[in-house]
Amino acid sequence: MKKRRNPEFPDADNPEWTPATVARAKRMNTLPKTLRRKLRGRPVVGSPKTAISLRMPKDVLARWRASGPGWQTRMAETLAKRAP
Repeated sequence: MKKRRNPEFPDADNPEWTPATVARAKRMNTLPKTLRRKLRGRPVVGSPKTAISLRMPKDVLARWRASGPGWQTRMAETLAKRAP
């Protein structure tokens, strides 16, 4: 069952900005360089992942999905162990 949203707060993680919020906001170029580096873009990872397209039988995919949350990670770990 989907969680109903409160019309007062459409997005709890990213609420609508009020005039007071806008007044407190600071321009990115006024922040210290070390903080700017942390806030910009995605964090750098040591070994980034690559998106692929893989065709497999429906029953195999259904079994992986039925194993619960994190099935993609477990599948990747199993493939890594079995790779020549």
